[in-house]
Amino acid sequence: MQLHNLTIRAASEMLASKKISSVELTQATLQRAHEVDSKIQAYVTIADDVALEQAKQADERIAKGENITPLTGIPFSMKDAISTRGVRTTCSSKILENYVPQYNATVTDKLADAGAVLIGKTNMDEFGMGSSCENSGLFNTRNPWDLDRVPGGSSGGAAASMSAGLCNFAIGEDTGGSVRMPAGFCNVTGIKPTYGRVSRYGLIALASSFDSIGPMTRDAYDCATVLQYIAGHDPKDSTSYKIQVTNYHENINKPVKGMKLGIPKEYFVAGMEVGVESSIQEAIRTYEKLGMEVHEVSLPHTKYALPVYYLLLFAEASSNLARFDGTRFGLSVSKDAKDVVDIYLQTRHEGFGDEVKRRIMLGAYALSAGYYDAYYLKAQKVRTLLRQDFENAFNSVDVLLAPTCPTTAFKLGEKTSDPLEMYLSDIYVVATNPAGVPGLALPCGFSNNMPVGMQLIGKHLDEQTLFQVGHAYQQVTDWHKQNPGNR
Repeated sequence: MQLHNLTIRAASEMLASKKISSVELTQATLQRAHEVDSKIQAYVTIADDVALEQAKQADERIAKGENITPLTGIPFSMKDAISTRGVRTTCSSKILENYVPQYNATVTDKLADAGAVLIGKTNMDEFGMGSSCENSGLFNTRNPWDLDRVPGGSSGGAAASMSAGLCNFAIGEDTGGSVRMPAGFCNVTGIKPTYGRVSRYGLIALASSFDSIGPMTRDAYDCATVLQYIAGHDPKDSTSYKIQVTNYHENINKPVKGMKLGIPKEYFVAGMEVGVESSIQEAIRTYEKLGMEVHEVSLPHTKYALPVYYLLLFAEASSNLARFDGTRFGLSVSKDAKDVVDIYLQTRHEGFGDEVKRRIMLGAYALSAGYYDAYYLKAQKVRTLLRQDFENAFNSVDVLLAPTCPTTAFKLGEKTSDPLEMYLSDIYVVATNPAGVPGLALPCGFSNNMPVGMQLIGKHLDEQTLFQVGHAYQQVTDWHKQNPGNR
């Protein structure tokens, strides 16, 4: 039996029936991680001691029959931008390479309360800045389907850890497709929830008005399970919704016949890889067979989504990263420093990678006197138009369907020399973040033996419908059941 490829639901049933213990499941996961991860490099830190202690506690809960949840005893990985007390949290940056938080993120606490078992922290593009995991300040993560290709970014380590069976679910974070794009590249299911549905407290911020923590799993049912336990209001995060969390499984088995599926015409343009387009079109036909009504819709301001997203992202990142100055925590470089400004400059020069420096400078420029109105303020106005586009579309359809990326995973090094080409990889996933709407990524086929992903986009706080529509697709297809070891 391959314990590392179990769904949460299957593993939970085995734990409840005492067929396996959490310690056995965790030991098997840790063993696989130590054997396999040297090739993939999904993990920055593997927390053996923490994992085994949490597994023992989970077994005690199960034995007593107290406080048991579907996540009790289940191993998971967590993106290294989310604070874990006593476990190194680096953001894959040299500036935080040895930082060990003294507090947990709210998501970390919620998963601990549910009894989940933290295996380790996963690699990412430095501070979430990238689409391939090649901007990590530590090392590159590789795609388990082809070690010469990228896993996507910025949550590339999380997606790779899921795909390779190094955990039973992963926690990522999506600022502009950072859950959905790597999920598509690595053949896993992942959701970017509605902005504010999951607390950001303890998340090291990239762009505070975009950042959304979300799970990656083997299927939509598991995704709903994890979101159920990490969603909800948090007094420590003023942007979190106070609305009660929906039961995400309530309608998950209901048929989708008669529901309306919107196809944004702006997302189906020249330049998409042939195999990707054919897989997406086949997915649309599958939904038609399930009885969904397919309608073309328009999101007219889509062409502005990429520049608006990046302009606002650069501005917010420039502000958020000002705290890393070498005087309070993290790296501090003071060789022959003449004064505190010299320490500040040396630390940021040596601590930040090229992409982070590029975005800080562009963001500072956009926020500077004389340019604020021309760039930042105008981008905020267009952001409102992007949000209105989605609202108008949802007046006539229940969900939207689109690709996650115009291509499958590209080769390592293929786009690193051209930042603009790398940014264009995000073209289908960035619009949902300025709009704040949820998006669910699902495996939907293969092109040249590499996974193809699609995304379902929903109304604000309507993750329940996304899970219903996604689960219906996965009941009649088996793309999500494919892994690098069985294909």
